[in-house]
Amino acid sequence: MKKLLHLSAALSACTLLGCGVAQANSPYISKVYDFRPAPGQFVNELPEYEPGDTHATMLLKATEQIAGDRAPGMISLGAYGGYVVFGFDHPVVNKAGERDFKIYGNALISDRDNRGGSSEPGIVMVSADTNGNGLPDDPWYELAGSEYTKETTVKNYRLTYYAPDPSHAADPDPDDRYVTDRTYIRWTSNDAGQPEGYVARNSYHPQSYWPQWIADKTMEFEGTKLADNYVDISGDGSYFVLVFHDWGYADNLPNNEDKGFDIDWAVDSDGKPAKLDKIDFVKVYTGVNQCCGRLGETSTEISGAEDLHPDISGSVQTVGADRELLLLTASDNNGISVRTSAEALEYRVISASGASVGAGCLYAGENRIDTSALAPGIYLLHTSAGSLKFIR
Repeated sequence: MKKLLHLSAALSACTLLGCGVAQANSPYISKVYDFRPAPGQFVNELPEYEPGDTHATMLLKATEQIAGDRAPGMISLGAYGGYVVFGFDHPVVNKAGERDFKIYGNALISDRDNRGGSSEPGIVMVSADTNGNGLPDDPWYELAGSEYTKETTVKNYRLTYYAPDPSHAADPDPDDRYVTDRTYIRWTSNDAGQPEGYVARNSYHPQSYWPQWIADKTMEFEGTKLADNYVDISGDGSYFVLVFHDWGYADNLPNNEDKGFDIDWAVDSDGKPAKLDKIDFVKVYTGVNQCCGRLGETSTEISGAEDLHPDISGSVQTVGADRELLLLTASDNNGISVRTSAEALEYRVISASGASVGAGCLYAGENRIDTSALAPGIYLLHTSAGSLKFIR
């Protein structure tokens, strides 16, 4: 049940010692936690591998490419399964009825009649830092996009890539001079309809397609696989259109047409709603296993991400391993909505100058605080369980 609380504009001002207004959150990626691309034609190029680079240095390079701005650079995830894990400098809150974050890629329209272009859909997963250690080692939940329930979508798909033998002799495609090795990197899968195949090599990208900082001779990936989305418009392998899915995948729609992702789409391994209030980590992996002739394998590219309501998101305070004591769920010019699990929690509202301009008590559940009497500005809702920043 919501409780309606009112602030008195006539409250005397007082300075709160030792507490200031929280610094504004950046809406963009702050850190890449993991980056493991599958073999692909842009691997070792986006970002660039240099001799001596390790997993740690490639994480830094990936961070430099996609963090700190809307779309500062780009990384490639390679063929099916290749992934990146990133986070923001704050939790992203699930705002009811709205998309919560965007992921930027390089999808473009080339054929509107076919609803396609360069769509290379990446499956998006989210995770909340329930154990409070700041690492993406908690359960992951898939965002169920438009293809999730279709019969053509394969769940629990497993695929293994095998590093190319240095003595392997190139096997050019006699029908396409741009495909220089059609049996370059072999893979096997648990899909009876397509148990094995190859990542082909083309003349546009002569470098190694195997991530050079990974010494393993095999790479294994598991997840959901989307159906092939290409159409050979030319009929001879010279012009492909990759058809857009309706919603719910990274690098699927052009950035200006993609409305973003809703945390409410998160489901567990059984397809049941995860009902997450917030998330701390995002994982994106290439969701298709297909090769389009001279265009090569379909590989998801990521150029950045954005929290669509960072001012609300920054208000989450996590206490303990698996519960929130204080959460700002909505904010507008007339009030804020605050959720708490505490039976009774005293609060003070503090202005940017440090003056106390309101006080009251929060109760377990959803609370609505009327802030219409406050002057426009940045305020802090201060409690013993943590402090929330909001804008009037």
